[in-house]
Amino acid sequence: MSANEETVAKPSLRIALLPIVLTLLVLGIQLFYFGDFTPHIPLAIGIAITGLVGLRLGHRWNNIEEGVFHVINISLPSVSILITVGMIVGIWIASGTVPTLIYYGLKILSPEIFLAAGMILCSIVSVSLGTSWGTVGTVGLALMGIGAGFGIPMYWTAGAVVSGAFFGDKISPLSDTTNLAPAVTGTNLFDHIRNMLPTTVPPMLIALAIYFVVGFTLIDTSQVSFERIDAITSALAAEFWISPLMLIPALLVIALAVKKQPPIPSLFAGAVVGGIMAMVCQGAGLHETFIFANSGYSIDTGVSEIDTLLNRGGIQSMMWTISLVLLALGFGGALERTGCLQAIIEVIISRVKTFAGIQTSAILTSVATNTVAGDPYLSIALPDRMYAPVYRAIGYSPLNLSRAIEEGGTLVSPLIPWNAGGAFVISALALGIGDGSFENLLYIPLAFACWMSPVIGVFYAMTGLFSPKASDEERRTWEESEEPVAELGV
Repeated sequence: MSANEETVAKPSLRIALLPIVLTLLVLGIQLFYFGDFTPHIPLAIGIAITGLVGLRLGHRWNNIEEGVFHVINISLPSVSILITVGMIVGIWIASGTVPTLIYYGLKILSPEIFLAAGMILCSIVSVSLGTSWGTVGTVGLALMGIGAGFGIPMYWTAGAVVSGAFFGDKISPLSDTTNLAPAVTGTNLFDHIRNMLPTTVPPMLIALAIYFVVGFTLIDTSQVSFERIDAITSALAAEFWISPLMLIPALLVIALAVKKQPPIPSLFAGAVVGGIMAMVCQGAGLHETFIFANSGYSIDTGVSEIDTLLNRGGIQSMMWTISLVLLALGFGGALERTGCLQAIIEVIISRVKTFAGIQTSAILTSVATNTVAGDPYLSIALPDRMYAPVYRAIGYSPLNLSRAIEEGGTLVSPLIPWNAGGAFVISALALGIGDGSFENLLYIPLAFACWMSPVIGVFYAMTGLFSPKASDEERRTWEESEEPVAELGV
């Protein structure tokens, strides 16, 4: 809270919406009028607008600045993962890990089952690693290469990758957001995971069925050029030593994850082993390996699909995404510190009285926070602080709240291009929308498992299915801890 809280005015709904509306207006001009997919400056302007609103309400600039940096500090682990994944992408290409995955994928998979198999593979890896970003940046990148070889549109492949990768991030006990949601709501981790299955398994099964149907019907696999596939595999075999041994870095990271080791050291270990293999197995020098980790891999095979896919990676390739994440986090922190987000949520809470309305509002609040603030962490933490007393007032288990903020937080994150998750997906999978072409943003509606989960969550809220009421133990915990209870008049 502000150090000068006695002089700070609480924003009205109109004032609270003002910086959000103006920022979205500037963002819309940048994206759709200028056709320039660089949301950085609009978000910077948004921070300035929010700061001016905060000053008008009586906040001191130091207080607003503290709020901005507080949220950025909370999310620094995600920035660290971005840096580490950037290193891994460059090094795993140089080590032959990614080329080996592409090579064997083109040899083993068929175009008809590719999308469904890709989603399943990303799900398994993401559950094992506990990180959707790590899965997208490694296995997802390899799948993009396989899909290109099969002639499958990039947005279909990206949709399947995102569906599988973020499914794992939602239910893996190793995931940071999966641990964050029960932590802020005061629920048990494994109870939280079990309670998410009703809104996680059905969307995955539906998505799997859609990808199967699409593979056998909508995508014309009869037009697949096996000559092109042969050209890709031949070019890979000519440039790299292709062997199952090249999968050791990926298997190491999975093994460390299974042993419940922290994700950042585990990913870094995979980068170190990949660097060693790049030198020992692929003939790279030590300085070259450092360059691959920092600036990415560079190759000219003469096969456009390979060159486009493998000329990437490195810490520097993540700077666009990291700068966007920091600006989005700063905007979210400014909105939170000035009380704008709280004011909007309080108006929503004051107008809903039933469990269905509250649960739906919690989901949509997480979605809105994801959209406006651009941060999955804030979209989980902020609604909890606002809605937890309401669930206690109506006698429903906080497991409902932890599931709601995961559905609107974790799973919606990759569907918003300027969100941390969406920006990473676009960058890591080379969806190439910075040139004003937005065709590859079609991955958003095609990531069926991500957007279906909150939709099914709203359905359960309306019907009362899979919506547990508070247990006697939970009620005793509330009484003993003297947790606040909202006054709803219900």
